[in-house]
Amino acid sequence: MGLPERDEKSASGAKPFPGRPSSDAPVMPVAGAGGKGLRAGALGLFSSVAIGMASTAPAYSLAATLGLIVAAVGRQTPVITMLAFIPMLLIAYAYRELNASNADCGTTFSWATRAFGPRVGWMGGWGIIVADIIVMANLAEIAGIYSFRLLGYDALAEHQVWPTLVGVMWIGVMTAICYVGIEISAAIQCGLLLIEVSVLLLFAATALIKAYTSGPQTAIHVSASWFNPFDVPSTKALTAGILAAVFIYWGWDTAVTVNEETAESTRIPGRAAVISTMLLLITYALVATSVQAFAGVGNSGIGLGNGNNSDDVLSGLGSAVFGSHGPGIFLAKLLIFMVLTSSAASTQTTILPLARTVFSMAAHKALPSRFARVHRRFLTPTWSTVGVGLASIAFLVLLTVISHDFLADSIGSIGIAIAFYYGLTGFACVWYYRRVLTRSRRDLLFKGLLPGLGGLMMLCLFCYAAFDVYADPDYGKTSIDLPVIGRTGGVTVVGIGALLIGVVLMLVVTHEHTTALRLQRSLLPDGLPPQTAVELASRYVPADSRTGVGGDWFDAIPLSGTRVGLAVGEVTGHGLRAAAAMGRLRTVVRVLARLDLAPDELLLRLDDMVRQAAREEVPKHGASGAAGKRPTDEADLGVSCLFAVYDPVSGRCTMARAGNPTAAVLPPDSDIVTYPELPAGPPLGVGGLPYESTELQLPPGSIVALFTDGLVQTADGPDKALGLLAETLTRYRHALEEFCDRAVAALLPGPANDDATLLLVRTRVLAEDQVTVWELPPDPAMVADARNTTTEQLGAWGLDDLAFTTELIVSELVTNAIRYATGPVHVRLIRDRTLICEVSDTGHTSPHLRHAETDDEDGRGLFIIAQMAQRWGTRYTATGKTIWVEQSLPP
Repeated sequence: MGLPERDEKSASGAKPFPGRPSSDAPVMPVAGAGGKGLRAGALGLFSSVAIGMASTAPAYSLAATLGLIVAAVGRQTPVITMLAFIPMLLIAYAYRELNASNADCGTTFSWATRAFGPRVGWMGGWGIIVADIIVMANLAEIAGIYSFRLLGYDALAEHQVWPTLVGVMWIGVMTAICYVGIEISAAIQCGLLLIEVSVLLLFAATALIKAYTSGPQTAIHVSASWFNPFDVPSTKALTAGILAAVFIYWGWDTAVTVNEETAESTRIPGRAAVISTMLLLITYALVATSVQAFAGVGNSGIGLGNGNNSDDVLSGLGSAVFGSHGPGIFLAKLLIFMVLTSSAASTQTTILPLARTVFSMAAHKALPSRFARVHRRFLTPTWSTVGVGLASIAFLVLLTVISHDFLADSIGSIGIAIAFYYGLTGFACVWYYRRVLTRSRRDLLFKGLLPGLGGLMMLCLFCYAAFDVYADPDYGKTSIDLPVIGRTGGVTVVGIGALLIGVVLMLVVTHEHTTALRLQRSLLPDGLPPQTAVELASRYVPADSRTGVGGDWFDAIPLSGTRVGLAVGEVTGHGLRAAAAMGRLRTVVRVLARLDLAPDELLLRLDDMVRQAAREEVPKHGASGAAGKRPTDEADLGVSCLFAVYDPVSGRCTMARAGNPTAAVLPPDSDIVTYPELPAGPPLGVGGLPYESTELQLPPGSIVALFTDGLVQTADGPDKALGLLAETLTRYRHALEEFCDRAVAALLPGPANDDATLLLVRTRVLAEDQVTVWELPPDPAMVADARNTTTEQLGAWGLDDLAFTTELIVSELVTNAIRYATGPVHVRLIRDRTLICEVSDTGHTSPHLRHAETDDEDGRGLFIIAQMAQRWGTRYTATGKTIWVEQSLPP
């Protein structure tokens, strides 16, 4: 990440960042709404609320559900419609908070993936697909039936084939509208919803007035007991009533699903979800109270308890409320038209979230990539929109052919899928924000308590519906004899069976992602070994969407002379190839670092390796493109790397980078975080500018944070991210592990769009009594002085047991230096975890270990040293070379 130039620089060559972002902080691209190519900003708050309400099909939902609620709880129906609002509101808060952090049209799929991993996320998306396809088929059939009723062909409405054919036509028309554009869809929804709500309110007002004036014999006055849930006969009746009432609120989440096409995508969709549920509460409570006051709860005639009318209570009440003469005929027809438009509008608004869920899953490689295509002109999903329309038609026709009763029972199974993915969203919100729940009371309430309570309610409804109510063989119109289990209600078989099909598909689809994540974790260090030079702490945060598992890595490599090499890097691709490329690069970095190369030279060698890999890829994949070349994975995806070497003897840290990783530095006696001005270097394999190193003098106790882009690519932008990093670093400087946790919690409250790595070090400096250095003139007589000085120093350190071997090592190395090089010779002894002996000279030729023959006059000294040493090697410097030898200390 390149930082802009400024006129004045600090002494360390870095720019200060005192706990908050400055105006000249860098700007990095971040993933946001509209990033998948949909038409961003097409919808406003009003359109979003209209889509959210229209998706619930208020008129159709009331017509199909009021009778079921009355059968369960009797006169307490109004309060049940109000109680069912509570879990929906709690889940709406979960949607709002999750959308504020990640405005992805995949909603539950995307959020659950980030919270719990790709498999759970895939099942969340599958739950949406199951619920929407089933309801699409049923809504289309209802639209077909009411089309004939509106025209007065009641006999055709009761036929099995004709409503299905008309329903197929309705799905086709609404699919075409959704294909053409989101603006047209929103405009149609606003118009249809206006008609629907107006007629509903007129119907409710007329029914309530007639209940108190000229109502039928079934009319009853509104009572306070209707709103007392404790008057419900039993807990089972209460649960059954709420389970039925939950269905009438379902669909408001469409307002969030179109978030990538909404203005202020992180704010307006969440507000629209909450507002639409509240408006639905008012509408449903008013209609339920008015209709119950007019028709009563009897089980005959127009009574709401009449089982013959339970599948459509509004059509039978149209003539009774509006009358059968004059305007009443028109209004009764208008009520039928309202149910028709409600089901048709809900068909359209069901295509919208379903297509976008499939589109998002395909964009994240959880479904075939063909479904992620966007129309160039309309900027709507193409294959996903057409695909969900065809899938709904196929499901409608299939169940109609199999059994019309089975199609009727499938509508009940929607409740199982709804409770599943709504509950999963509530739990995902709690887990997604678990690290920030204690940050404020608001976070604890809206990100933790309310979504968690909503998730628990949905879990209870799911278990009760799937394994008690719907599993009863006498419930619904069909039952199936299952092996081992026995006869089970068809509703449970359809609902649970559809989810189990998703489990099988999930295992197949997520196999590659799981393998890539496992490979990625296995290639990273399990734990950083303790180092004398620095205190270490690290974090790796993978992005758990399918495109998120990439090639970020970090490493701390022990080098000669107690130095340490520090590296962070990023292969900006995803999947198995990126993880494998990361593993290769990390291995190469460790090998090159052990050669004691300078950071800029190491990056140059690494760049050569990437380019060589690019040339070797051509025979594997064949020529492509105008140049006839296919770049390798690393070159194609891009590779960034920052490598630093810290020397605890001198306190100097040398850094170089390829690409845009950066570092933050906090001195021990300051609260000003600086970002070193690292020379720009091209990504590895790209070519261009040469790599350059920067040297910093770090006092002991300085904290250096190395990180990749994923750590600071937040929805609020890099300015705030860098400010949060600086603020957290100054606050938790004394506990590196706690700082890592706090930094991840502050910068990544939920998993990021990209992998993120953070490597944190606190520098140390060796004490003066641990290091001794002396210079010798190039005189063979000085070899004896070197041996004597070495023996005296080892005696002072209490290492007399190593005196003989160390004398031999020093004698051999100093003799070779005087013999084969010119200029002074420097000897340095370091007492650390090992005893390190270094001899430096001005020569550039490194000695080679070989097996001396019996008649050779030389070549045995280095062989003897290698046998006595734990490690040895050569390090080149600007003035020559240094040969170093490490010996284990006595127990």
